[in-house]
Amino acid sequence: MKKFFDKWLNNDNFCAIFFLLPAFLGCLVFIIFPILFSFYLSFTKWDLLSPIEFVGLKNYFELFSSEDFYLILGNTIIFAIATTIFGVTIPLFLACILNSKLRCSEFFKTVYFLPFITPMVVIAIIWAWIFDPNTGLLNYIFHLHIKWLYDPHWAMVAVILVSVWKLIGYNMVIFLAGLSAISSSLFEASKIDGANEIQTFFKITLPQLSPTIFFVIIITTISSFQVFDLIYLMTQGGPLNSTNVLVYKLYQSAFEYFDIGQASSIAYVLFVIIFILTAIQWKIKTKWVNED
Repeated sequence: MKKFFDKWLNNDNFCAIFFLLPAFLGCLVFIIFPILFSFYLSFTKWDLLSPIEFVGLKNYFELFSSEDFYLILGNTIIFAIATTIFGVTIPLFLACILNSKLRCSEFFKTVYFLPFITPMVVIAIIWAWIFDPNTGLLNYIFHLHIKWLYDPHWAMVAVILVSVWKLIGYNMVIFLAGLSAISSSLFEASKIDGANEIQTFFKITLPQLSPTIFFVIIITTISSFQVFDLIYLMTQGGPLNSTNVLVYKLYQSAFEYFDIGQASSIAYVLFVIIFILTAIQWKIKTKWVNED
């Protein structure tokens, strides 16, 4: 028996399987099985209590025939596009400034990164007070009379502002890492050739940083389409569904209306949207991302 165990313990394949098995089982139980089961549930009607009833494509037909769905889908797209645009350009601009040997740059890096590691609950409470139409700091400083989170025309703007503000520090750090990887000899050569700062930025910095920019765009787009906690804590999808997004609609269907089938169908519609957008971005990256 001892020789048998010694033989297996000395086998590299057995040792690899032995140590990988816990991780594989965890992935199987908590990731793969829920994914497959939720896909099955998207074709059923279930309220968590009654027996599961197979209804075919009914959930998808009801979803695409609902007017609220297209409003919520539009909100999600607007939120994702705005957050991606400002959540990439602003951190890139700040990273370039902080990378230019600015005094106290370490202090500013810390200050900009703090919102990202701050719990969303704290951020939601603080910004809800800032946006308060009666006692809020924003209206007081700029002498405005906007009911930010209570106005359907301004609520999405407020939510996007908070999302971008929280995201700036993380994306800025990624850009700083990308900038530090660019060879200084390229910048020295551009100075010798007489290029100014703007020409250097567009001809050297941006092309060399394009793989990092691509990565930041991908992760920002995906996270923007999956936004939930910010909406849940600040607006609950209101007013008048003006800030409702797909993930919050999924939460409402599952845990407020107990329509698990409808919630699962929303999840897979969202998955398809994110998959298509990511595939398109990967397809066109060869046209602008520097692979050298």
